[in-house]
Amino acid sequence: MAVTDEAIEKIKAMIVSGVLRPGDRLPKESELATELGLSRNSLREAVRALSLIRILDVRQGDGTYVTSLDPQLLLEALSFVVDFHRDDTVLEFLAVRRILEPAATEMAAGRISGPELDALDDQLDALGAEPSVEELVAADLDFHRGIVRASGNSVLCSLLDGLSGPTTRARVWRGLTQEDAVGRTLREHRAILAALRDGDGAAARAWATVHVASVEQWLRTTL
Repeated sequence: MAVTDEAIEKIKAMIVSGVLRPGDRLPKESELATELGLSRNSLREAVRALSLIRILDVRQGDGTYVTSLDPQLLLEALSFVVDFHRDDTVLEFLAVRRILEPAATEMAAGRISGPELDALDDQLDALGAEPSVEELVAADLDFHRGIVRASGNSVLCSLLDGLSGPTTRARVWRGLTQEDAVGRTLREHRAILAALRDGDGAAARAWATVHVASVEQWLRTTL
């Protein structure tokens, strides 16, 4: 394993230093192994590992390329890891979401456009007053994704997308067991949207904090 780690570090150094840039094709396996002082087997294992986390793209019959290194692509690995969470770590994911999502919502207040706000408004109207829990949770994900996207920070957007998996199930539990959870969620969404429409970043952040914290508080009492 140490030999593979060394191979990974050497390829990483080539990318970080700019010797290999996004979209570049790696030299042939035999040439690269000689250049880096590695066995072909350790190089092959390193390439396989780096392709799993979207650093490299192995194209059958064509060669191996450095990916675009776009944050959204690289953070796909986070979603994969997050899927293995245990139920007792859901609160930790919610705590991270409570830090990041209100900040992203405040950022969006100064950037979100009228058409984007109208689309979020239409989305809430389409849900009606009494959506099912499943419909509400799906809409909740889309609602917050739209707001975070408007923040203009693709890394933040990708991080919150990756964290949404564990907290989704918590939101479903809450919707099924807590009285007026659906109505409260809809009211909080409307309050966030109103603050965004007013361009009031502080109010938007406060309502987003209340929104996430209410799920976290409920979960603490049920675990």
